Amino acid sequence: MSTTSPELAAPNPVKAGDSFPEGVEFSYIPYTPENESITSCGRPQKYLASKEFSDKKVVLFAVPASHAMTTLMLLETGAFTPGCSVKHLPGFIDHLSEIKAKGVDLIVVIAFNDAWVMSAWAKANSIKEEILFMTDTDTQFSKRIGWTRGDRTGRYAMVIDHGKITYAENEAGGDVTVSGADAVLKAL
Repeated sequence: MSTTSPELAAPNPVKAGDSFPEGVEFSYIPYTPENESITSCGRPQKYLASKEFSDKKVVLFAVPASHAMTTLMLLETGAFTPGCSVKHLPGFIDHLSEIKAKGVDLIVVIAFNDAWVMSAWAKANSIKEEILFMTDTDTQFSKRIGWTRGDRTGRYAMVIDHGKITYAENEAGGDVTVSGADAVLKAL
């Protein structure tokens, strides 16, 4: 009998037709008028994704956030970087109304970045509650499904419809194609 916890189990890539995994938690700082300023911190809270997604239609996309820096190079991925802030996130902001018109209840972006960085990234893009910016704490979820880039979250997207995955694609390279808003819109 194995007692391996889900986050330590062998990666199990998801695909359309699978149920969204049980026990998935993220962390985030919910928008409130009191923490609207980019310099206001707020308090991170747990978000029980498996439970919350079970009765909603959700678009979830992940960006390969960086937490590593060397004296020679800062990795260019994650919140506030060109790949994510110029190529990936804007498509979801630009197509927000079209995505919502397809019956989507929640749009969620996850990354390795901590909840404060994700909250600041939302504020820098003038997002309040239209998209939830969450932390894949220690990349537990991304590791669980095998979609990581080293020790960071991978770049991927999925659509979850009342607990059932209807679209799941992981980027093979550095471009934003199958995980971008255009691809997700076609899948809706």
